[in-house]
Amino acid sequence: MKRILYILFIIVLSFSFNSCDSWLEEKNYGNPTVEDMVQSEDNIVLLVGQAYADIKWVHDHWGYWGVSSLTSDECVCPVRMPGEHWSDGGYWKNLNTHKWNSFADAFKNIWNTTISGAILCNKVISTLNDNKSAMSESNYNQYVAELEVLRSYYYYMLFDCFGRVPYTEEFKEETQPLMEPNLVWSNLVSCLERNAPNLPVVTDANRDVNYGRVTQGMAYALLARLYLNATSFGCTPQNVSVDGMTFNSEADFYTKAIQSCDKIIDASSYTIEENFFDNFKINNENSKENIFVIVENGNSSFDSRTNGSMSNKLRLTMLTLHYSQQTTWNMITKPWNGFCARPKFIERYESTDVRGPGNEGLGTKNTKQWGWFVGPIYDAAGANILKDENQDQAIIRSDIESLDAAKWGDGARMFKYEVDKEGKYAYCENDFVLFRYADVLYMKEEAILRGGTGTSGISTEDFQRIRKRAFAYDTDGGASKVYTPATLTLEELLNERGREFAWENIRRRDLIRFNKFSDSNYVQYVEGKEDFRKWFPIPYSVIEKSVRDDQGNPIWTQNPGYN
Repeated sequence: MKRILYILFIIVLSFSFNSCDSWLEEKNYGNPTVEDMVQSEDNIVLLVGQAYADIKWVHDHWGYWGVSSLTSDECVCPVRMPGEHWSDGGYWKNLNTHKWNSFADAFKNIWNTTISGAILCNKVISTLNDNKSAMSESNYNQYVAELEVLRSYYYYMLFDCFGRVPYTEEFKEETQPLMEPNLVWSNLVSCLERNAPNLPVVTDANRDVNYGRVTQGMAYALLARLYLNATSFGCTPQNVSVDGMTFNSEADFYTKAIQSCDKIIDASSYTIEENFFDNFKINNENSKENIFVIVENGNSSFDSRTNGSMSNKLRLTMLTLHYSQQTTWNMITKPWNGFCARPKFIERYESTDVRGPGNEGLGTKNTKQWGWFVGPIYDAAGANILKDENQDQAIIRSDIESLDAAKWGDGARMFKYEVDKEGKYAYCENDFVLFRYADVLYMKEEAILRGGTGTSGISTEDFQRIRKRAFAYDTDGGASKVYTPATLTLEELLNERGREFAWENIRRRDLIRFNKFSDSNYVQYVEGKEDFRKWFPIPYSVIEKSVRDDQGNPIWTQNPGYN
């Protein structure tokens, strides 16, 4: 959703990686030089804004969002019969069942798009460094911090997937060695700790101009995520090094996570929305809970990197809804009837939890909004249940016949993102949520449960509102469903995080942190534990094209467990 003051993303849409060269090259044919241009803060904003271009690849099903969701317990993409829809040579099934290999397209896409974003950040930082004398000190510090934190997020996604990555904070052409996970973690944490204080704190007065941009809240949320997951990344107090810090035990990681969360909480920049769905509305730019989002334009043209498969447009609605729902809601783009929830995941919702499929069972005639769609799909008048192309009634159910031969109506469909029912947008206009304040509050409580030092916030109004709004349809407005320190155990917290943050890019890492990633009780359809799969394989094409040593061997090697 566009904002009045969001000039930054106009530039993101109009500049490509190559177009920024015209900005950065020191050619002068009577026009202002870069040194001249950076004397104006408005021009600096335009220059820095180009580094956000690659963030739009994050939420694609052929990229980071796809593998984060499909390999966890929250999402599945079965082959639908008749017609073998979504078979794709077993690609989706391999992700669902943890049988992927280094040839999977998504891994290559993730590698290329995140590194592309990080390199562009380094390129713009280099330009600011070269022209530092023409800038005010405050402008220089703020915008370099913005770029370094944005670069950290690009690297975080790469790191989260592959562990060993070619991390660098310099703009240079030399191939970097693959850095070990504990060193990547140390560098990311050091960078964020160094830069977070230089970023703007969001207030009501500056919320618009900072919308969709890196802020202090986003930096500390990412820091908290890194600290909370330190051990899941293979970090120990002995093998990490962060400037000015000493870690004596794992509890110190959790204490630092709490401190990062408290930085956000104490700033009073964000609050929990009364209505859960306000965070995912078509016009969700007014949410004070969302910390960092990808700003969308549902009618702009899109780019594609892999023969029409991967796109920089949010297509969540098309990805999950049934073909027939186009008829009911006059949607411009026909849905693809693909991704849905794993049945066991849906079982974790209570019947009146608004984040679940609900208890009405009326499908498109439900009177309330629910987080997942199940039930019959009626015609636009609500008179008759539609029939699909097989002449079967279009009815969505939570169960799935099998991964290899699911029915067209199998599997609950993601529904918390508001659907355009007026035929206005070809793609999703909703801004895609990457960081939410609710996650900050839950991370803090988990860090305390794991031994970190801090004061619990369970009794605070914001924390209790998360739970109450989940049962807002109950006769007591959810008052009887609140948590106490005794009821919010680690196990319950894992389940609650699943219910609260479904399809928000964090479930895979949550399961790894809780040692549930290969647990069939959580990740249905997975057989046997293969712990090496907590890291994805470095793409085969990447290793093949990497620089070779004197013996002709690639200097980058594959992650353990993969051929």
